[in-house]
Amino acid sequence: QMARTQKNKATAHHLGLLKARLATLRRELITPTGGGFDVAKTGDARIGFVGFPSVGKSTLLSNLAGVYSEVAAYEFTTLTTVPGVIRYKGAKIQLLDLPGIIEGAKDGKGRGRQVIAVARTCNLILIVLDVLKPLGHKKIIENELEGFGIRLNSKPPNIGFKKKDKGGINLTATCPQSELDAETVKSILAEYKIHNADVTLRSDATADDLIDVVEGNRVYIPCIYVLNKIDQISIEELDIIYKVPHCVPISAHHRWNFDDLLEKIWDYLKLVRIYTKPKGQLPDYTSPVVLPYCKTTVEDFCMKIHKNLIKDFKYALVWGSSVKHNPQKVGKDHTLEDEDVIQIVKK
Repeated sequence: QMARTQKNKATAHHLGLLKARLATLRRELITPTGGGFDVAKTGDARIGFVGFPSVGKSTLLSNLAGVYSEVAAYEFTTLTTVPGVIRYKGAKIQLLDLPGIIEGAKDGKGRGRQVIAVARTCNLILIVLDVLKPLGHKKIIENELEGFGIRLNSKPPNIGFKKKDKGGINLTATCPQSELDAETVKSILAEYKIHNADVTLRSDATADDLIDVVEGNRVYIPCIYVLNKIDQISIEELDIIYKVPHCVPISAHHRWNFDDLLEKIWDYLKLVRIYTKPKGQLPDYTSPVVLPYCKTTVEDFCMKIHKNLIKDFKYALVWGSSVKHNPQKVGKDHTLEDEDVIQIVKK
């Protein structure tokens, strides 16, 4: 129906309606039903590998895991094989192969749906493409992931949305809108049976953005495109590839450019390493406590070690770039930065 509809001002809110209807139907697909078969989350971050068969995904996984992992043994789960956990810069990173995500997974065929449920818990997605036929595959995989509410390399739309008990739909736009008007917003919300709400558009938003916010089940995950088999192309072609954003060319077979790939993975994961220092001893630089970049307060650090630690917490001494002088006495709300050293003082 959407394909048949001409795109113009008059049909804008009809299209908005159809998009909203589609999103509600899709949500029924995404919500996993029964049985948690999820792969146990180990390590500090989880990376999902997505790609068509025979693009060299398995070679990449086993070579990466072979080079950087301590565990060679494969952990088997009901669904995916985890080719080990790699250690990089002191962090443990779990690598997951997400098989069969492509072939009609959207319609919940086979175990496609569960694969997606796992994909949604990843901190980073690597889309592995064959350098000789990258673009077609890229589109298909992106559409598949988008359809499941996974938004790649994007930030949540800047839209305020608040349901109320009465007072109708209040639309405030802080900047000019090219697609959404009061009519369209009302019709999209009506599809969700929402007739009273405050909506604030703080950027030029699309119908899809509004639907994402109303659905509220979207996950925003960074993504790197790994272009494999670069041993089959010329240097000139390689130079062009290097200009594509979020892209790393590699050869899994020859293990070329793995350093660059890992460096980029590290950048995109934005992990923060904190070293601990027992009283009267030197800091332990061998095994940092690794925190995700959005949760890096002293309190988050304590919770990661043990929840009782925060009960006895008096103050912490911190050395590093987050403090003005070393050591500095800080409370539990202090935000830590990468490679800080901390000593917790208990009551």
